[in-house]
Amino acid sequence: MPRAVYVLALGIFAMVTSEFVVAGLMPQMADGLNVTVGQVGYLISAFAVAMSAGGPFLTVALMRFSPRTALMVLFAVFLAGNVLAATATGYATMMAARIVTGIASQAFFGVAVSLCATLTRPEVRGRAIAVAMNGLMLGTLLGLPMSTLIGDRFGWRAAFWTINLITVIAAPATAFGIPRTARPEAGVGFRRELVVFRKPRLWLTLSTSTLVIGATFSAFSYVNPILTEVTGFSTGTVPLLLIAYGAATLVGNTVVGRLADRHTAVVLTAGLALNAVFLTGFALFTDLPGPAVACLMGIGLVGVTMNPAMATRVQRAGNPGPLVNTVHSSFITLGVIIGSSVGAALIGRWGLRAPLWLGAALALTGLATVLPDLLRRPASPVRPLPAPRPEEHAPRVDA
Repeated sequence: MPRAVYVLALGIFAMVTSEFVVAGLMPQMADGLNVTVGQVGYLISAFAVAMSAGGPFLTVALMRFSPRTALMVLFAVFLAGNVLAATATGYATMMAARIVTGIASQAFFGVAVSLCATLTRPEVRGRAIAVAMNGLMLGTLLGLPMSTLIGDRFGWRAAFWTINLITVIAAPATAFGIPRTARPEAGVGFRRELVVFRKPRLWLTLSTSTLVIGATFSAFSYVNPILTEVTGFSTGTVPLLLIAYGAATLVGNTVVGRLADRHTAVVLTAGLALNAVFLTGFALFTDLPGPAVACLMGIGLVGVTMNPAMATRVQRAGNPGPLVNTVHSSFITLGVIIGSSVGAALIGRWGLRAPLWLGAALALTGLATVLPDLLRRPASPVRPLPAPRPEEHAPRVDA
């Protein structure tokens, strides 16, 4: 596996830790910014919306650059946003910082996943994506508790400065770890990459990813109050359970990465079916600690861990280019928004079990979007992007 794939995981870890940091420090940030906890919650929503809506536009702006140069620009934008967050004295400034970092994070995911496809053979691309996505899993396992602990001990600004330190380490590691000649496949231009979005199958695969992540985050977004208020765990026990959940995602991501290339549709079908079972079990047995924890670990194994299979399927339906991968990341983020926001609306009427039932329904709906792939012939490896005609070449800038 190229070393570039491993350094990309470090960059993704920094991005994901920044995404999660507000969730772990809401009371402290509310006091520091002189706002309510509810207003701090909007910072989480703003980050997600900025990722989903703004990331593809920034990716388009960077398509003329080599991947290494694009990643360095994104690190710079991301670092600027987090410095702004660490020094923010008012709510408006913090909101602007979260929007900037959200847009940069989404574009980074798209370029990074595309680079994994460029640097590896078609038959191991799913495994390469899984290695890079370990940064996402470690963000859940280590990044969230680390930033929460630092914020509790040294103040919430210290958590953002820690993320800045990780970024300063990840950026030069990425610069030295990615080959100078690495480019998006065939150096395709914007118009040639955009044309794949005319394919109905691509939109179907994108919707699957939204449903997979929506199902998972319907539960994960409210796991803390569910475990404390319904299951009966103490607040001190929940962080340990979240660490165990993060470890389960790391294991699941590794297994899915091994199977994603050759058994993409089967892996997604099994993952969605099992997730529906675990979510249903969690909803039925929420008040029983043993079964509730078992179902939570199951969700960790087959939820966000579907990322390598989802990315492989999207690349086969479209292409491995950065725009397709960034739009795919936007659809994943849309799943987070749907799962958390619809879940919140349901809690007010039907209680804390309602998001779990929502997640099960989304997983079952996702199964219907994978069935066409099970019925067609085995998918061929990801095809490279078509070479552009000479007149369509956009000027490129080397790193």
